[in-house]
Amino acid sequence: MKYTNLPNTNIKVSKICLGSMTWGQQNTEEEGHQQIEYALDKGVNFIDTAEMYSIPASKETQGSTEKIIGSWFKKTGRRDEVVLASKIAGPGKATEHIRPNLGFSKAALTDAINGSLKRLQTDYIDLYQLHWPERNSNFFGKRGYQRDPSEEWDDNFKEVLFNLDEFIKEGKIRQIGLSNESPFGLMRCVEEARHGAPKVSTVQNPYSLLNRKDEIGLTEIYHRENVGLLPYSPIGMGVLSGKYLKAQPENARLTLFPQYGRYSNERSTEATIRYCKLAEKHGISPVQMALAFIEKQDFVTSTIIGATSMEQLSENIESINIELSEELIAEINEVHESIPNPAP
Repeated sequence: MKYTNLPNTNIKVSKICLGSMTWGQQNTEEEGHQQIEYALDKGVNFIDTAEMYSIPASKETQGSTEKIIGSWFKKTGRRDEVVLASKIAGPGKATEHIRPNLGFSKAALTDAINGSLKRLQTDYIDLYQLHWPERNSNFFGKRGYQRDPSEEWDDNFKEVLFNLDEFIKEGKIRQIGLSNESPFGLMRCVEEARHGAPKVSTVQNPYSLLNRKDEIGLTEIYHRENVGLLPYSPIGMGVLSGKYLKAQPENARLTLFPQYGRYSNERSTEATIRYCKLAEKHGISPVQMALAFIEKQDFVTSTIIGATSMEQLSENIESINIELSEELIAEINEVHESIPNPAP
């Protein structure tokens, strides 16, 4: 395994982070525990979760993933071996079942953090993230920003950051991060940090061969302001494996939950075909090629992988040992130039 530090901290994390959003629906508690133990044996020390997980979000399964992680901590006593990340849900219809005061007010943060700590059976979270912005912005598949004349959001970056700082001082969270965030949102947080607010360490955004949108406006900020990217959906919910090109595999995520069509449009399919051909040409699996490309980007702190089977988990983790040739990287970039960001 390879390691780095969360930016601006001395917290050592593996370059691969174990994602967990399937635990509680597609994966049982036993399978979740098995994944944790296998990943730790392979050197992974970083686990990401969220209060809204498992996915798809529902009242019946909300918090189930954190509970599975918490029961593993209680069973094994190995909390100190894990760098743990979680998130507070933003506002939206899909999360109305979580609490009536959705958003990042002090009351909402208090409820969310205390709830996560209880489910996780721990007294601190290493990295606490805002799952998506309160304001109208271009996330979850939106390519560009469109103004909403009816929006009632007021600029509250300073208030939210200083509220989070209180939990840092209490020892309930150690560092903070953003998720599904834009250049505007990140820079507003950076500017507040120049005036005493806690500094954002990471941004968890979608980043894959099908979505390199962050390279347009965010990667310069990552470099210049020392903020790390935690890519999620690095193989596009399994699309970049090529398994959906032939048929709908039984029990696969997009077979079970076809509403997640973000990575399955016509241009994404064409790009996936071309990426899979490149992988075949160079004698590498499409999954490991996709992950290795992301892992080599110097603005990436740790790549969040997700798996529903141990075979998938093993393949994902072993991608850390793959080195891509300059020829293959150039060919990947040629595909990207011809079909840029088909799945924002």
